[in-house]
Amino acid sequence: MEPLFGVVLALILAVASPANDSCTCATNKWAVCAQDSPGNCTCRLPGSDHPLDCSTLTSKCFLMKAEMMPQKEKRLWRPPQGVLDSDGIYNPDCEDSGAFKARQCNQSSSCWCVNSAGVRRTEKGGTSLSCGELVRTRWIYIELTHKRRSNTFHVPDVTKALTQLLESRYKLHPKYIAAIKYEPPLIQIRLQQNKKPSWDVDIADVAYYFEKDVNNDSVFHSNSKLTVSVNGDPLAIDKLWVYYVDEKPPEFCMRQLAAGISAVVTVVLLTAGIGVAALLVLRWLRTRTYKKFECKEMRE
Repeated sequence: MEPLFGVVLALILAVASPANDSCTCATNKWAVCAQDSPGNCTCRLPGSDHPLDCSTLTSKCFLMKAEMMPQKEKRLWRPPQGVLDSDGIYNPDCEDSGAFKARQCNQSSSCWCVNSAGVRRTEKGGTSLSCGELVRTRWIYIELTHKRRSNTFHVPDVTKALTQLLESRYKLHPKYIAAIKYEPPLIQIRLQQNKKPSWDVDIADVAYYFEKDVNNDSVFHSNSKLTVSVNGDPLAIDKLWVYYVDEKPPEFCMRQLAAGISAVVTVVLLTAGIGVAALLVLRWLRTRTYKKFECKEMRE
């Protein structure tokens, strides 16, 4: 009887092992997944009760929140690279849909308003700061450079390769790719999305995933290094910058501009004042010398 029980147990484990192995989130390596029932796999981020849709990208807000989780809570799901303050990462407040809340605050009671990409668009204030609706990021400019090579790529080939990458890896519909410009070694990808239907990925999420891939900190479960090829030749991405353009201009721009203009005016006035004072001193010295010369001639 015992040998028969052992055979049955082995068969059960053999069947269960592939199911457990397949219970992963292909688009999020930090997700914790569990087999609820045969054929039903539910994945969540550490510290979150929201189930993930692993057929598409995870929202940037949820990703940033997962990155800010303490190591003891994330266990083995912590990103391999440490997060620096210069990366602009903070612990955000997210809607149930995964969207950023318009107002974000930190533990020091400092608050600010963000756009739909989670990027600050106002000066920091207190907890009484009111942000209103979440301002949408309509344009995203991704600028990157590739390593120098003896011969450059052809523009149509670069456009085709990057379009296929955005469509296949990041699930982005080509209609949101406004343009791809190439002036070796600089490449600019312009994404435009005035409104985001529920079935489409957000261009902000695409830009965040792409930035992670370029920095060798892929969010995908395979954790495979990003490889881009143009007609079989590797496109070795060297540097990357991401610029966000909102449907409404940031509210701190004019304040900064006014401060800059005030500083320039102050410098100009100060320089002019010093110049006038110097001229007056020189004139006074010349007049004094001339009077001394006149007095000397009269004595003679």
